[in-house]
Amino acid sequence: MIRMLLACGVAVFMSALPSLAGDACRDDRVSLRGDWGEAHFRVEVADDAQERARGLMMRETLSQGAGMLFVFDETRPVSFWMKNTLIPLDMLFVDEAGVVTHLHHNAVPGDLTQIPSGGPVQFVLEINGGLARKLGISAQSEMRHPSILQSNAVWPCLP
Repeated sequence: MIRMLLACGVAVFMSALPSLAGDACRDDRVSLRGDWGEAHFRVEVADDAQERARGLMMRETLSQGAGMLFVFDETRPVSFWMKNTLIPLDMLFVDEAGVVTHLHHNAVPGDLTQIPSGGPVQFVLEINGGLARKLGISAQSEMRHPSILQSNAVWPCLP
């Protein structure tokens, strides 16, 4: 009986592999990779001025596998603050090719101090504070998302 259950479990896992590969690049998912491994986050995309201004303000929780991806129309220096943000956040600043150029760890809830990108970026990924260090995410990690111009992407979406 146990062997049959294990065999069924393996069959279900193996049959799920093609769908996982097909889901590698979706609007609601960001993938990151580096020497430390790979991580995937379910994200909300903030790609207009109103959504970027609101961000994650007034939220009391953010699940461990979730985040918010800020998408800017052009590559430029940006800065964030934590006004009306109730949870600590890690901010990953990402260039137009999908390379993490700078990280800010554990941004303090409610703090009005500007958090600069440290240079031109086109994307900012916010995740739970402390999670980037826990996973080992660092500068030069690579991000994959359909918002990245695929001809420029260091880790392009699969066709």
